[in-house]
Amino acid sequence: MMAPKNVFVPVGPTGLDPKQTSFFQTLEIQTKIVKGQIDIVKEKQVVFMDTKVDSTQATLLDKLKIYPFEYKMKITKILQDGNIFDAAVLDLNEAAILARFQKAIGVQAKLSLGAGVPTTCSAPHSLLNGFKNLVAVSAASGFEFPQAAKVLAAAASAPASGAGPAKAAAVVAEVVEEKVEEVDMGDLFGGDDEYS
Repeated sequence: MMAPKNVFVPVGPTGLDPKQTSFFQTLEIQTKIVKGQIDIVKEKQVVFMDTKVDSTQATLLDKLKIYPFEYKMKITKILQDGNIFDAAVLDLNEAAILARFQKAIGVQAKLSLGAGVPTTCSAPHSLLNGFKNLVAVSAASGFEFPQAAKVLAAAASAPASGAGPAKAAAVVAEVVEEKVEEVDMGDLFGGDDEYS
């Protein structure tokens, strides 16, 4: 049979008489004779996982009363929706699952923001963008509200750098201050022609 896991022979007395040292010598296990029985001096791995167990190994384990093997189904491939996967796809820990969910949430938020369709994932980003716009209008118009005042105070006390928040606020203020051209829409409702 194929070994489902690694098997080690532990250090200590075996209860076997000295005539049976040939099993240990064949498997290169260090032993000594103590009080008329074989003692194992050093732990040794005798069976390796996914390798064939030969008769010498099986006999030794039987003599030592070591029965490490279990009989159960071992999944090697997974069939799902016509696709075949290796069983390794099931070896996921909690961190890997959370990372995949976070990546999927990020993709959904990007799609929602790009399409302009609000979802649970995009709502925090939309609210934050709306708040940024309110702070920009507050900086440009001089109208203050407590939250904007805190942000503007923090931006004003920040070190002057080329791409700091104060510069960004100034750019937004310049954009807001641009005059909007008045467009002549004509007389949309007919004016005084019919109903005066």
